[in-house]
Amino acid sequence: MALKAGIVGLPNVGKSTLFNCLSSAKAQAANFPFCTIDAQMGQVSVPDERLTKLAELVHPGRIVPATCDIVDIAGLVKGASQGEGLGNQFLGNIRECDAIIHVLRCFDNDNIVHVDGSVDPVRDKEIIDTELQLKDLETVESRIHRVEKQARVGGDKQAKVELDVLEAYKTALEQGRSARSVEFDTEEAQSAARNLFLLTTKPVLYVCNVDDTAAANGNAYVEAVRKAIEGEDAALLVISAQTEADIAELDSYEEKQMFLEDLGLKESGCDRLIKAIYSLLGLQTFITAGEMEVKAWTFRRGWKAPQCAGVIHTDFEKGFIRAEVIKYDDYIKYGSEAAVREAGKMGVEGKEYVVQDGDIMHFRFNV
Repeated sequence: MALKAGIVGLPNVGKSTLFNCLSSAKAQAANFPFCTIDAQMGQVSVPDERLTKLAELVHPGRIVPATCDIVDIAGLVKGASQGEGLGNQFLGNIRECDAIIHVLRCFDNDNIVHVDGSVDPVRDKEIIDTELQLKDLETVESRIHRVEKQARVGGDKQAKVELDVLEAYKTALEQGRSARSVEFDTEEAQSAARNLFLLTTKPVLYVCNVDDTAAANGNAYVEAVRKAIEGEDAALLVISAQTEADIAELDSYEEKQMFLEDLGLKESGCDRLIKAIYSLLGLQTFITAGEMEVKAWTFRRGWKAPQCAGVIHTDFEKGFIRAEVIKYDDYIKYGSEAAVREAGKMGVEGKEYVVQDGDIMHFRFNV
């Protein structure tokens, strides 16, 4: 399952520094607007200590973690919805992403220019929110113009559902609310909403970029952002991008852990960020474990066994017979698949089984 999260924000808030920490790609990081002209992509592994522990028991040829694509998108400025700055390119890049990582500057530093002259993360958030909402409003109004006659004169039922969805979105956007704040009860309306591909329906993770002194507990800027997003369907994470860059330069795992402990942190901000993206998108992983490889596979929370089988190969889903399931804790406790079987702890599940995060799966199928 290919997933993509886009890092967005005003110029000079730390987007490219954070991107460089997350991926092996090296976006240019400099102290002036539009340093990042093209969207740059890097692939990051999803941290999962369960894979390492299973590998210690299975001794596979390789470990294959789940991955997520991270895109560093050029900085946006006021007026982007009308094409200002790199507006059209910026908005097009966001449209291609599954989730938005919105980086907000929450630190003071006189040596780093702010495009609007002062540090105010709530104002910065509202600038980008407004530009995305204006672009969505333009899309919605254009679509209303096209379907209104079909719905009201032609009697097209599908067009009527779409028109109702569009008008609900139009009302919200005109009130300064994002489209994701609107909920629909019926499957028909939900389907029509998904097909519009609006920018503000995408899940958002606000990343408050702080200095190292606030990496563990945040600061007044972070609290202001937290208050501003109350009631909004979004998540918040506190990270010091510069600290993450310093950690990335250390060679050994032990050195990195000592650095984190000195800051009062248990794990790096990058690891917390990637996990937060997965949670935001409602994603989980099941695992296959054998001599060839221990591998994590991504699926959406609530998927049943045949759907998860299809993540490996479409033939697995088409010819699904059953799934043999071992709970991760049982595998660790008994030490091998054979021992789990002998203890009677292997489940044999059918088409209605809802796969759980960390399930170790083996699919039986016939095509």
